[in-house]
Amino acid sequence: MRNSKDAFVKASDKIRMKIEDAIKQGSLLPGDSIDEAELAVQYQVSRTPVREALIQLQAQGLVASLPRGGMIVAKMDLQQLLSLWELLAELEGVTVRLACQRMTAEELAAIVRSHEESRAVMEAEDVAGWQEANLHFHELIYSAARNPYLRQEVLRMRTRTGYYRRHAFGALGRITASFEQHAKVVEAFRLRDAEAASGAMVEHMRPASDARGLTDFIVNLPREVLATS
Repeated sequence: MRNSKDAFVKASDKIRMKIEDAIKQGSLLPGDSIDEAELAVQYQVSRTPVREALIQLQAQGLVASLPRGGMIVAKMDLQQLLSLWELLAELEGVTVRLACQRMTAEELAAIVRSHEESRAVMEAEDVAGWQEANLHFHELIYSAARNPYLRQEVLRMRTRTGYYRRHAFGALGRITASFEQHAKVVEAFRLRDAEAASGAMVEHMRPASDARGLTDFIVNLPREVLATS
């Protein structure tokens, strides 16, 4: 009985993580449908662990149920998106402040090295490469903050807002600006100025630096990925 239950939980978790990764990477976009039958066939399981995985994802706000049945990747309206994005920026700021207070000299060196290595990616205007370098930079900070629960919440919000943030990044061409914002965080780390580091990260995580940039982001956002009120 235990082996059967463990296999169910394992299958459910595997499916959940697969869907979560697809949302995070952008292969599943807001509004895309989730095919329960296809997932059951793919993982050679009944629909029960598939549905359990979807229930967990729904509780995280990553998928939503349709009135007539079925699940889709959750959409957000502009108010929800900007509110969640604002909260993400503040939580990233908390993470940076903790990291600045707790990091070792070795961790600081690793963050500085990560930033310097990303310079070549920035100069090449390599969007895909920057996304990878950016995630690595942030992960080093999460590790230095020594708070796995905060990291888990930040990553959950990054996943929920991932498509919208990537769209803003591409539409506004922010590689150079992002690199310069990372530089401000790094400099504050070197000075062990936790408040300056936190403020720099909050500024970095905002959807735009001014009203015009925010307007450009909203105007260019595809209507089909937004929820209707």
